[in-house]
Amino acid sequence: MKTLIFTLSLLVLTGCSVPRQAKVSDASATTGVVRLSYGQALLQNAWTDTYVAQGTATRACQDMGFANAVRFGQPVSTCSVWVGPLCINTTITLAYQCQGVAFPSARAHY
Repeated sequence: MKTLIFTLSLLVLTGCSVPRQAKVSDASATTGVVRLSYGQALLQNAWTDTYVAQGTATRACQDMGFANAVRFGQPVSTCSVWVGPLCINTTITLAYQCQGVAFPSARAHY
């Protein structure tokens, strides 16, 4: 009986909503697209803060000479770890389009 309760409690705890921080997985200056990714384990509902992800994508765009980033498309889920027929880890990718031209800060010419 104790084993059953322990197993059920583990299943309940692993099914919780878990915050993840999306990190830059791909950035292309040619296409102006930045992709952010984060992982989600089996029975978890992982999510990322949209404001933090927007800031991360905007910084990556600014590093490439663009002004800001705008999210486009739907999140893409890809199984990253298979155990037999079961996917135990999923990678979720968010796409951002870089827009505008970042102007360098003006310096006084003496």
